[in-house]
Amino acid sequence: MQYNKLPHSSLEISQICLGTMTYGEQNSEREAFEQLDYALERGVNFIDTAEMYPVPPSSESQGLTETYIGNWLKKSGKREKVIIATKVAGPRNIPYIRDNMSLDRRNIHQAIDDSLKRLQTDHIDLYQLHWPQRRTNCFGQLNYPYPDQQEDVTLIETLESLAGLVQAGKIRYIGVSNETPWGVMTLLRLAEKHELPRIVSIQNPYNLLNRSFEVGLSEISHYEGVKLLAYSPLAFGCLSGKYLNNTRPKGARCSLFERFVRYFTPQGIQATEAYVSLARDHDLIPTQMALAFVNQRPFVASTIIGATNLEQLKSNIDSLDVVLSDELLNELQEIGITYSNPCP
Repeated sequence: MQYNKLPHSSLEISQICLGTMTYGEQNSEREAFEQLDYALERGVNFIDTAEMYPVPPSSESQGLTETYIGNWLKKSGKREKVIIATKVAGPRNIPYIRDNMSLDRRNIHQAIDDSLKRLQTDHIDLYQLHWPQRRTNCFGQLNYPYPDQQEDVTLIETLESLAGLVQAGKIRYIGVSNETPWGVMTLLRLAEKHELPRIVSIQNPYNLLNRSFEVGLSEISHYEGVKLLAYSPLAFGCLSGKYLNNTRPKGARCSLFERFVRYFTPQGIQATEAYVSLARDHDLIPTQMALAFVNQRPFVASTIIGATNLEQLKSNIDSLDVVLSDELLNELQEIGITYSNPCP
């Protein structure tokens, strides 16, 4: 396993992060324990979750993911061997989480206390804002909405609320998710100006079908040291090729849940066909080639993988053994130009 130090922190995180949003929906607690045990055996020390998981969210399952992880931490006694990252949900109409889900002091403090209880720990290593307070482009949304009015909760209020939790010892470091270049730079500027905690990471989607991070955010990562925790590196599993030709394997995420259509655009499907064909031409497993591409990006601190069984988990972790040649990287770039960012 490779480990990377997040700049402006003391966190040494594994190149592969175990994503857990299937726990409580597609994975039972027993299966979650098996995945956690195996990942730790392979050197994974970084576990990512969120208060709203599992996904797709529902009132019946909300919080189960953190609960399963907390039960594993208690049973295994390995809290000090892992770095736990979780997230506070931003504004959305999800009343079973909280009536008012603004990123203000009341909501953030309630969210952290609930997460700590479910995770059965006294602190979170990396606490992330799951999505921005303001209306902006995230979750694949294009065309900036140009909101008419200012948000009731400002970024400085959110930062001050997180600062209180750092001072209380409930969280060590803070990060953002589904954030934009403007949001990242504004948070950095406010932290410096008001001597508040600095964000140390950004968790955004990044894969061969969605390279939006390379525009704006990669430059910020380079100059400001805010590294990417790349989620959806396999584009909901599409880059495995298992959904090509309208195939819907039994039990697969995009077979079970029709809401996951982000990577099924005509251009996305054509690009997937090209990437899968290229992998096979080079005698590579398509999933491992796709993950190796993400692993090798200089702005990526950790690649967040999700799996519903141990076979998938093993193959995904094994992507660390795949080193893409300059020739293959050039061929990937050619496909990326032909099908330019088809699924942002």
